[in-house]
Amino acid sequence: MQKHSHSATGEKKIARAKTIVLKFGTSVLTQGSPKLNRPHMLNIVRQCALLQQQGYRVVIVTSGAMAAGRNYLNHPQLPPTIASKQLLAAVGQSQLIQTWEQLFEIYGIYIGQMLLTRADLEDRERFLNARDTLNALLDNNIIPIINENDAVATAEIKVGDNDNLSALVAILANADQLYLLTDQQGLLDSDPRANPKAQLIAEVDKITDHIRSIAGGSVSGLGTGGMSTKITAADIATRSGIETIIAAGGRDNVIVDLAHGEAIGTKFTAQLSPLQRRKQWLFAAPSAGTLVIDQGAQSAVLEKQRSLLPAGIVQIEGRFARGEVVRIRTLQGKDIAIGVACYNSDALALIKGKKSADIATIIGYEYGSVAIHRDDMVILSV
Repeated sequence: MQKHSHSATGEKKIARAKTIVLKFGTSVLTQGSPKLNRPHMLNIVRQCALLQQQGYRVVIVTSGAMAAGRNYLNHPQLPPTIASKQLLAAVGQSQLIQTWEQLFEIYGIYIGQMLLTRADLEDRERFLNARDTLNALLDNNIIPIINENDAVATAEIKVGDNDNLSALVAILANADQLYLLTDQQGLLDSDPRANPKAQLIAEVDKITDHIRSIAGGSVSGLGTGGMSTKITAADIATRSGIETIIAAGGRDNVIVDLAHGEAIGTKFTAQLSPLQRRKQWLFAAPSAGTLVIDQGAQSAVLEKQRSLLPAGIVQIEGRFARGEVVRIRTLQGKDIAIGVACYNSDALALIKGKKSADIATIIGYEYGSVAIHRDDMVILSV
């Protein structure tokens, strides 16, 4: 679905589609000026295009909407209220996404805009909807451009800053790596404003109170997040099995070099594999219902390591929403697995025993061909 099919001369495609989330702070996109720096953003786009050609899946979390709005309106004098910030974000978001769209157009790449709030990520069904949209974009070589929905977000539903948002998006995308690209070279061992001899910390195995204490506030004054919010984001991501790197967004070819394994900035080691994290969450979550399956489905799940299809379901027990954890039980009454339901109990009651191709005809919509995806399933000891 990409506009043009490119092949990078002399570059080998990576064996597995590696997913990278790139977070750009306002200061990176403006390069310290009061407006978006198009030449620098074009350089970012060039690197993203190269990585996509090499088989990487790229997701962008972008700041800069308020800066773009302020510049577009010729820097108006506004009262320091939330409404003023939301006004600037509402005006600037269209300017920001238009800039990204125009620059990616040069490389023949489509983009897709996603605006999220905390409510989208904390509600399990909305989380799954957002994940499905994100994966659909990536599967069709469309680069997702994600920002917090500042124009409507209240204090209660704001993620808080795009550093934390990028960590949650990385979890959403089941990413391998998160790059927090900023106006600093990485995490330093002391505040560079107080100590000119501050040294870069190349790698952090575990985020401790000491690591948090040496992270200062925002230096540029252009964005909402400082180094402390990046440490928090790194903590969220690494606990979820996602390696995180804080690096200078203005460094030449930084994105491609990081993707190819060069030691740049500060690397935060992943604490868990994504599968371990998923297993922990599933085992901790209370089951909301049970799916009783036939012998064929039992064999597919246990022996062939496949997803559970509606055709193999014999009976639905309990009432549950899409996204809730349910048990998978054999006809003999043995629980063999737990997993996240792709459909609610009412829908599954209608499509149980039916072919996946008939789902949309039966219930009028579809969230895919499976009742529980293999990636969202944990086999119990049997």
